[in-house]
Parts: sequence; structure tokens; C-alpha cells
Amino acid sequence: MLITGASGGIGEEFAKLFASKGCGLVLVARSGDKLEALARSLREQHKVKVETQAVDLAVAGAATRLAAVDADVLVNNAGFGTFGPFAESDLEAELGQIQLNVTALTQLTRLMLPGMIKRGRGGILNVASTAAFQPGPMMAVYYATKAYVLSFSEALGNELQGTGIKVSCLCPGPTRTGFNERARLGNGGLLSKKSVMMEASEVARRGYQGLVKGKRLVIPGLLNKMLAHSTRLGTRGMSAGVVRHIMDGIRASKSP
Repeated sequence: MLITGASGGIGEEFAKLFASKGCGLVLVARSGDKLEALARSLREQHKVKVETQAVDLAVAGAATRLAAVDADVLVNNAGFGTFGPFAESDLEAELGQIQLNVTALTQLTRLMLPGMIKRGRGGILNVASTAAFQPGPMMAVYYATKAYVLSFSEALGNELQGTGIKVSCLCPGPTRTGFNERARLGNGGLLSKKSVMMEASEVARRGYQGLVKGKRLVIPGLLNKMLAHSTRLGTRGMSAGVVRHIMDGIRASKSP
């Protein structure tokens, strides 16, 4: 099986979980050193075959370097976000976000599917976010990319009915990973509340269970489920306003 973004956070926890089940792994991330350290640990602890591929999937065309991998299960976990007004953003970072969160995910899914269909079995687990359910002012591109992942996954799951291939979309809320640091979100405002943040290991466990059961949509945590489904109760304009209020609180907490 192939896991992207495997050098830390939810991806690392997926690697540990699947290795504990005896699965052979191909781990992909930018950091070759971190990947190899994780691979050594998994080989020693679980006696499984683990390969590493140091590939930056935010670079256009990089996903094709994995075309030779023939995986029974694909976990599209790699992704990142940026925080702040779009008009003031780094355009290259925003385009890299689309490349990683959307294009690479789509390319890898297309590359792995023919082998799965030929074998009549397989699994695809795409990691989106509760951000997928509403527009996201101050993180406009990130929210939009995750809406794509959710829609793509649900449509793909419908297309693959009866093929033996399971498709799940995992939509976690705030999780203790390196995401906030890379997005420059900090840990203020809503993110300072311990009850809001989930552990990466628990998110990965819920995602794994959802895929095994063939669940199309997996939202780990009761609060996250409530927040995701509450977007249906109002207009999208109202949802955007709520997100903006939360983001303004986070932004205010970052001010000196």
C-alpha cells in the first residue's frame, strides 16, 4: 500500500497502523531522512516490507515518479494549508497547495486504479477535512481544495460500486500535527481549546476503520460531525461568516 505525507502527523500514524496489521508499505513524503527513520522502526517492530520515496508532490508532475508502484490500497494524506487574506498571499504557495491537495491526489488515484480494478479489490482513502463543508475566508484555497477532495471521493465511490474497491473520504477537524505550524495558524483562538483538538493516532484509527467498513464519509469526533452537518442548516453565506469569525479570533490571538 502507498501512503503520502507519511513522515509525520496523520500519515505517520497511518503507516504505524497499517504496519501493525502486517501490510507492506510504500511511504512517500518530502523528507527522506524522516521517512527512512520511520521505515527502519516499522521494519524492526512489525517485520514488514517498507519502501520509501522522497518525493515532493507539490511539484508539478512529481506524482508520475510513483507510476511504477502497484498498490492495493492508496492513502492520499499529503496536504497543507495557508492562512491569511488571499490578496496578500504568496501565489506560488497557493498554487503549490492546489498541486498537492488536488492535482497530485487526482494523478495518484488515476495511476493506482487500473491495477485495483484488474485485481477486483482495493481501497482508496482520501484525507480531506471538515473544511470541505463550507467556504473558508482567510484560508480560501485550502477550504476549496478540500471541497474538491470530498466531491471527487464521493463521485468516485459511486463509479466504483460493484468493483470490489472501497473509497473513503476522511474529514478530520483540528488535529495535533504540524499542520498549524506550516499554515502559520498558531494555537490561539478556537485552536487553544483542548476539547477541540484530536490526536493524530485517533484520527488515523477512525479513518482505517471507515475504509475497512466501506464507509464513504468518515468524520472523526462528535463535535466535528455536529459542525460539519450544521452547515446544512443555513446558507453558504452564513457558513462563510461563521468561519470568518473563527479565523478573525485566531488572527487576533496572533497579534502582539
